[in-house]
Order: sequence, then structure tokens, then C-alpha cells
Amino acid sequence: MYKIRSNDLGDITVTRELVETLAGLAALDCYGLVGMVPQNIQSGIINILGIDSIRKGVQVSSTENGLVIDVYVIVGYGIKITEVASNVMQQVTYVLENNAELPVASVNVNVKGVKVLRDI
Repeated sequence: MYKIRSNDLGDITVTRELVETLAGLAALDCYGLVGMVPQNIQSGIINILGIDSIRKGVQVSSTENGLVIDVYVIVGYGIKITEVASNVMQQVTYVLENNAELPVASVNVNVKGVKVLRDI
């Protein structure tokens, strides 16, 4: 649980699962991202997570400077990985700091693969 705010009436806290879900949805909103993958993915086998399992592609830890968010993603082929990663970092930080009022120390984008996008 992460404490957002306290006052004389009590505390407002959010669960780790909520933070993981918010970070995953924020990341998926970025151009060039194909999907999220579990952090313990086996080499050679890539399962892109559906929306119901989105938080399995996110790992959250807490430091004294704020939250450290690790996202595990698949990027579309032909798209600059550095631009996608930069967008994911900015989007996840923005959503967590502005929507949930949680301090973010860093967002680490772990690109686990590239997928060719085909027009059908």
C-alpha cells in the first residue's frame, strides 16, 4: 500500500495493483508500443498480455525518493525504440504523479522484443 495523503480524518492509500494497472495503461497509450509482456518471460516465447493482465508487465518498488516503475514491453518494428521508451517514461510519470499524486523516482523501460506490424 502506498500513502497518497493524510489528514485529521485519516489516510488515503492505494494498492500496488492499482499502481501497476495505472502504469500499464499509461504505457499502452503510447505510440509504437505493441504490448506488454511479463517480466519473467522465457526467451523465444513471447506472449503479449491482454488488457486483463496488463499489470503483469509492470513491476513497482518503493524508494525514499519515490516509486521506481519497471515496464516490460514489445515495440513495433521500424519505430525508434528510444522515442517509444522516452514517451513511455513521460506518460507513466505524468499519469502517476498527476492522477494518483504518487511521487515517481524513475521509470525503466525494458524492451523485450520487436514485432512486425502487418496491415490486413
